Amino acid sequence: MHSYEIVETPDGPFTVIERADGMVVAAGWSADQAAVATRAKIEPEDLTAQAVASADAVRAWYAGDTSALVRIGVEQAGTEFQSRVWAALREIPAGEVRLYGELAADLGSPGASRAVGAACGRNAVALFVPCHRVVGASGKMTGFAWGVDVKQSLLAREGSVL
Repeated sequence: MHSYEIVETPDGPFTVIERADGMVVAAGWSADQAAVATRAKIEPEDLTAQAVASADAVRAWYAGDTSALVRIGVEQAGTEFQSRVWAALREIPAGEVRLYGELAADLGSPGASRAVGAACGRNAVALFVPCHRVVGASGKMTGFAWGVDVKQSLLAREGSVL
């Protein structure tokens, strides 16, 4: 069973889904909890609407505490490389960005910038795993599952300069 809460944010409704142990397993800017769950391969019928602890961290982040999300545990299924990318994303400080190629090189796979992009695209716990902090080689905004406008807003909120 999973619990979910929808948080109203300046970027639209944000659904966060937790397991019973409080681990965040899905999150994204949508009021459609079933769509957010399905993205993480969670059956929508396994969801229960109720307050979740991580929702307070989302509110704190939007109130300016950019470190609030770092303390929240997350888990998502993926390949070993995807897991390494997701862990590396959590290490990028708020207000900073990385290029896909830089992140690939940091992971010891300098030719894997597209694989890094694919891992970002598969990230099911948006905001908690900040894939919005990765941009294209020219510094250009590239795709973001929740919309490039949301990505730009998140980066601006964190004080990122591109």
